[in-house]
Amino acid sequence: MHTQLPAALSLGPILQLLCYFCGEMKDSVKIGNVILPQFPLLLAPMEDVSDPPFRALCKEQGCDLMFTEFVSVEGLIRDATKSVRKLDIYDEERPIGIQIFGAEYDSMMRAAEIVEAANPEILDINYGCPVQKVVCKMAGAGILKDVPKMIKLTEAVIKSTKLPVTVKTRLGWDDHMIFIEEVAERLQDIGIKALTIHARTRSQMYKGEADWSWISKVKNNPRIHIPIFGNGDIDHPVKALEYKNRYDVDGIMIGRASIGYPWIFREIKHYFETGELLDPPDIHERVNAARSHLMNSIKWKGEKLGILEMRRHYTNYFKGLANIKEFRSQLVTESNPENLYNILAQIEADYTPEASFAFAS
Repeated sequence: MHTQLPAALSLGPILQLLCYFCGEMKDSVKIGNVILPQFPLLLAPMEDVSDPPFRALCKEQGCDLMFTEFVSVEGLIRDATKSVRKLDIYDEERPIGIQIFGAEYDSMMRAAEIVEAANPEILDINYGCPVQKVVCKMAGAGILKDVPKMIKLTEAVIKSTKLPVTVKTRLGWDDHMIFIEEVAERLQDIGIKALTIHARTRSQMYKGEADWSWISKVKNNPRIHIPIFGNGDIDHPVKALEYKNRYDVDGIMIGRASIGYPWIFREIKHYFETGELLDPPDIHERVNAARSHLMNSIKWKGEKLGILEMRRHYTNYFKGLANIKEFRSQLVTESNPENLYNILAQIEADYTPEASFAFAS
C-alpha cells in the first residue's frame, strides 16, 4: 500500500530542504561532533579576560566559539578554587571549549576527566602561553622545545576523554626552532580535531608582526584535513577579510582586539557579508556593555576581584572619546561599585549626541 505525501511535504520541497541542509553541512566547519558556521570567529582563551561575564558579551556580538581562560591542571586536581571556578560554563555560551595547560602525563589525564564532567563541547590544550611562570614548568609554549613530549602528552589526553580534543600552539620556540608543519601532522595523526596557530614564536612573546605564511603552509598541506584556525594581529574587519582570503584558514581566533571591544565580532561578520564597515558602537552601547560587564564581573568574582579585573577593559570601551582621560582615570582607581555605576552614567550623559558627543580623530 502506498501512502501519498501531503502537498506540503511533496518531493520537490523535501529535495530542496535536503539540498539546503547538505549545502549548509558542506560549508560548515566541524570539530568532532561540533558543527560551526562557515568560517567561524573564535574568542581566544585569555587569562583574567575570557571569563563568563566577558564571554557573554562576545557571544551576544556574534562570536561562534569561545574558550575559557586557560586552566592549570595542577590546580584542578588539587581542587584549587581559582582553577575550579574557571570550569563555570553556561548554556547560552555554547558551544564552548575548556582550555587546560600542564606538563605531567598523570595530571593532564586526571584533569581531562574533570573537564569532561564539566560538560563543555571541546577540550583544548594550551601549548602557546609564553609567560615565564608557565614556560619554566615546560607547560604552555615551554613544550615547544620537546615536540615528542607534546605529542605523547596530547595522546594521553585524547585517550582520557570522549570530548573532541583541540590544540592551540605557536610556530615554535624561536626562529631556529619552527616545526609547526611537522607538529600539525603529528597532532592530527594522533587524533586532535582542530588546531589553532598563533603565528608567532615563543621568543617573540606578543611583539613583532605575526607571520601567517606558516599557517598557510599548514593549511595547504595535502595531508591536513582538520580545521586550521589562525590567530595573531587581527584587529580590524578589513584585515580579517584580507587574511581569510590570503591564507585560506578555516576561521580566525581573536584575542587582544576583543578586550573591551566585543563588537569586533559583529563588525567582521558584517564586513564579510556586505563589504561595508559598520559604524562604531554609540555611547549608549559602550556604557551598557561596560555596565553589564562590571555588574556580572562583581556577581561572578566578588566585589574586590570583579572591580579589579574590569580595569583592563575600560580603555577600549571608551577608546576614541574626546577628553575621556579624566573619566578613565576615575574608572581605574575607584573601588566602590555604586560610584563606578555613577561614573558610567555621567559618561553616557556627557557624551550623548545632545551633549556634543564626539570621537577624537
